[in-house]
Amino acid sequence: MSKILIIRFSALGDVAMIIPVIYSFAGRYPEHTITILSEAGLKPMFDTAPENIQFFGADLKDKHDGISGLWKLYKELKQENFDYIADFHSVIRSYYLRLLFKFDGTPAAHIDKGRNEKANLTRKNNKTFVQLKSSFIRYQEVLQKLGFDFDLDFKTILKNSDVDLSPILSTIGEKGNVKWIGIAPFAKHKGKIYPLELQEKVIEHFANDKRVKVIVFGGGKEEKEIINGWIKKYPTVQSMVGRLNLSQEMLLMSQLDVMYSMDSANMHLASLVNTTVVSLWRATHPYAGFMGWNQSEDNAVQIDLSCRPCSIYGNKECYRKDYACLYQIKPESIILKIERLVY
Repeated sequence: MSKILIIRFSALGDVAMIIPVIYSFAGRYPEHTITILSEAGLKPMFDTAPENIQFFGADLKDKHDGISGLWKLYKELKQENFDYIADFHSVIRSYYLRLLFKFDGTPAAHIDKGRNEKANLTRKNNKTFVQLKSSFIRYQEVLQKLGFDFDLDFKTILKNSDVDLSPILSTIGEKGNVKWIGIAPFAKHKGKIYPLELQEKVIEHFANDKRVKVIVFGGGKEEKEIINGWIKKYPTVQSMVGRLNLSQEMLLMSQLDVMYSMDSANMHLASLVNTTVVSLWRATHPYAGFMGWNQSEDNAVQIDLSCRPCSIYGNKECYRKDYACLYQIKPESIILKIERLVY
C-alpha cells in the first residue's frame, strides 16, 4: 500500500476539477491512501469522498504563510511518510514543498500547464486555434508519471445515501411540477461576466415563466446586492447567497434541471453532481481546457471573433476596448439553449 500526497491549494474551480481525477484514481487503486492538500476552507468538497481519500487543510494566511509557514507545513506532512508527491498546482508554494520532499528522496511529479500552448492560443495575432488538453488530462498525467495507470470514469460526488434533501427543501420549497433553473451570473474577472443588464433579460424571461423556478447563486456583499435588486423586480426569483453551505449548494445543484453559468467555479461544481450546464464563454474559450467535467461544447454559448480567446482566465483588458465578446452575445441565444434542455 502506498501513500500519495496530491497538492492543489486553490482556486475553487480548479480544485473542483481535480475531483474527477482523484476519485477515478481512488477507485482504481483502493489499496492506496490519497491525501489532498488544499486550503482548509475547501474541505466540504471532499465530505463524500471514497474512504481512501483524506483531506489536509493548509492555513496559508496564518500558520502556513511564507517560507517559515511552508516549512512548518512540510514538517507536519513529513510525519505521514508519503511515498509519492503529485503536484497538481505547480506554483511557488507547491514547488517549494515538492523540492523539500525530493531532497528526502520522495518521488515527485508536477503538472505541465501547457503555458506555451496557451500563450499561442490567446496571442493577439496568428493564434494557434486548436483544442488543448483538458485540465483533467493534465492532472491524470501527473499520476501517470509516478507509474499509476487508470481511466477517468468519474460520475458524481454524491453517494446513494445522499438523499436527505430537507436542508434545501426547507430553504427553497418543494420542487413540484416546475423545472428548476440555476443561474450563476458572476465570475472573478470582468472578461468572464456577461453584462448585468443583458443578464437581467435572461432572468426576466424565466422569472415570468410559470413552468420554471429561477434559483440564483452568488456570494459576497456586492453580488448579494445585485441579486436582491433583481428579486425586487422579479419576486419569483430565489437567491441562495448566504443561505446554504457549500455541500448543501452542491446538493441543490444536483436537483436542477439545468445550470446556466459563466466560465467559473459554479460550472465545475454543477458538473461534479452530473447536472447539465449551459456555459457562457467570452474572453476565454473551451479550447483552453477548462470545460466542466462531461459537459458538452454544444451547450456552450459563445461567438466567433478573431480576437477570441484573448485570455486564459478572463483577467486581461479588452484591447479592442469594446468587449465585443460580451456585448454581441444576445440574451435570446442563451434563453434558447436553456429552453432546449428543459422543455
